[in-house]
Amino acid sequence: MTTQENIAAQQAFGEAINSGNLVALDDLVAPECVDHDPAPSQGPGPEGFRAFFTQMRTAFPDLHIEVEHLTAAGDDVAFAYTITGTHQGSLQGHGATGKSVKIRGMQISRFAGGKMVERWGSSDELGMMTQLGLA
Repeated sequence: MTTQENIAAQQAFGEAINSGNLVALDDLVAPECVDHDPAPSQGPGPEGFRAFFTQMRTAFPDLHIEVEHLTAAGDDVAFAYTITGTHQGSLQGHGATGKSVKIRGMQISRFAGGKMVERWGSSDELGMMTQLGLA
């Protein structure tokens, strides 16, 4: 795959999350995908990503990921992003607070055959919990 095709696959991943069309992740994440920094209780492959983002969209129905900077070379796509949302559902055992969050993160994805096969990333989870008054 070309670098541009890998960027397009990464952008489609973000669009799936922002739109809530999480079934699209099945076409974007390889079953054997290795997430080096999974969320708590996140399972493997597309099912793990789908379950995690289902939880996040339940907690934050207006969840939005905005890519601030993206760079790519070969099979790798790296980007910095901002996540925004309003806490309106259960999150890690905590009821809705009605508070809005704005957190930053970074991710590197490796692609093969048009699908994500490896991921490294970090989001400001402590910042999110602090903004919600839960930390």
